[in-house]
Amino acid sequence: MMRNVAVALVLLASPAFAQSAPPTEGPITCVSPIAPGDTANSLMQRYGKEAEIQDLSGAEGETYKGLVLFPRVMERRLEVAFAEDKSKRVSGLTLRDTARTSKWNVSGIMIGSSLADVQRANGKPFTVAGFEWDYGGFVTDWKGGALGHPMQGGCTVTIRFDRKSAAPKSLLGDGVKVASDNAMLVKWAPVVTEIGMNFPDK
Repeated sequence: MMRNVAVALVLLASPAFAQSAPPTEGPITCVSPIAPGDTANSLMQRYGKEAEIQDLSGAEGETYKGLVLFPRVMERRLEVAFAEDKSKRVSGLTLRDTARTSKWNVSGIMIGSSLADVQRANGKPFTVAGFEWDYGGFVTDWKGGALGHPMQGGCTVTIRFDRKSAAPKSLLGDGVKVASDNAMLVKWAPVVTEIGMNFPDK
């Protein structure tokens, strides 16, 4: 009898029976580290002290209430947005260049990835918005490449480029669209500074 109890305790302590800890780095998919059905409450329960509600920066100087995972470890930081209804269901997440790089990646792309890195992942050149305005540097058209198609699970990806130095005048402004293989853009060499994962609407 005692032997059977001992065997049961060993099994319960084994990795197969233990509840797996949530991931802290690696590839981001439509179900990990956040799933479409997650809410603010479910994430706070799962991540505990590593999840905090904060004011986050939005477009055009606006702020919104979101949830930050790993708020004190910049290379692991994830910003989570929620649907604009009472459900507080996750609508998307964002990686920003809060550190030199990130422990996370989307389709192999991470903070600091180059134009060439993203072009390889896409399988062809793409189009980027002109720089130094509120929506500057975002990819506006994947030109039919792999990154323009929903990932398994229906999520879509947005990517933004920038660089600490000023962009050439030909790359500036609203209304400007630049191909990723444009010689001037390649020479200026912006890198990925923001990656967004957008969950499908239910």
